[in-house]
Amino acid sequence: MKYDFDTILDRRHTNSEKWDVKSNELPMTTADMDFKTAPEIMQAMKDKINSGAFGYEYPNQEYFNAVAHWYKTEHNAEAQTSWMRFATGVIPSITASVNHLSHAGDNVLLMEPVYNTFYNSILNSGRHALASQMRYDQNSYTYSVDWEDLEEKMRNPLTTLMILCNPHNPTGYVWTRDELIRIIKLAQKYGVIVISDEIHGDLVLKGPDYTPTFSLPEDCRQNLVTLVSTSKTFNVAALHAATGIVSNSILRERFTRAINKYEVAEPNLLAIPGTIAAYTHGADWLYQLKQYLLSNREYLEAFIKKNLPQLHVVPGTATYLVWIDVSEVTDDSIVLAQKIRQKTGLIINPGTYYHGNGNDFIRINIAYPLAQVKDGLHRLAKAIKN
Repeated sequence: MKYDFDTILDRRHTNSEKWDVKSNELPMTTADMDFKTAPEIMQAMKDKINSGAFGYEYPNQEYFNAVAHWYKTEHNAEAQTSWMRFATGVIPSITASVNHLSHAGDNVLLMEPVYNTFYNSILNSGRHALASQMRYDQNSYTYSVDWEDLEEKMRNPLTTLMILCNPHNPTGYVWTRDELIRIIKLAQKYGVIVISDEIHGDLVLKGPDYTPTFSLPEDCRQNLVTLVSTSKTFNVAALHAATGIVSNSILRERFTRAINKYEVAEPNLLAIPGTIAAYTHGADWLYQLKQYLLSNREYLEAFIKKNLPQLHVVPGTATYLVWIDVSEVTDDSIVLAQKIRQKTGLIINPGTYYHGNGNDFIRINIAYPLAQVKDGLHRLAKAIKN
């Protein structure tokens, strides 16, 4: 069947975090989508509600089989269900892991710019965020790893954990298999556990697919916790469901203790049926979604090239988040974002949120009906030109 991604949803007054804005404002910020999720998922949740009994839940074998089936069919990646643990989200899992797998005062390594909420997990746990800055090429507008700096930061005896974003948010970069192996091997060399956030893994819009880290050779999995979820893929973040995949039995036991100690291992009433439906019946919806998102991105790239040549889109191939170089306009993206909102009502994320060289960037969410993407871009052009 053909799914509808063109209908504009009215999400005001629905407890939407993103849409708690003024009537004339358009928020293209928080990483959720302005599309209804797959009807197959909604039907599974309706069936659950119609059962009328909402007692304690647990993740059954059907849930883990659905996760394994999805990664085998969609990414050609094998994971044993015995490696899997249910958790109430990727970020809750990261926070629990930081607290349980490291000690107060330890360093947690990141490659900046990177998803800003990681810092909450680190700093609120009494750890230090230690950053390795990614190299930025202003001719190609692309990022790459500074391998020497990364190893230097791993060599620090206080560095015990690394949080990896695979694919990378906000740049949309899809790490190659060789890059992932090199990162994890470096971490092993210095006794660093790698926690890989793969929440955007299903959203590679073109080019080579992403590599789930749990599918790497066995010797690369011994210091690795992989975290996956349907939340970004199917626009079901409020389900609060994720899966930790840990092949090393000792590390898996430690991860299990972490999510139980911090009480993030029990599902709500819709998490299990919603996730199973997504992984078993959501593939066609996702294929059409990615085609739509790619079309939106191509429209944005063409619009900016024609109307805003002083802006430059970083050529990421994953996520529905677009990272845009605005260094020819400003060196303070927070001030720029404020002015854009004041002048036009368009709300975007200043890149400063993501640390690193984010002062020179903005991040725009394009997971909207095309009419809203066009509206947002015209507002952006009006603000920049004025």
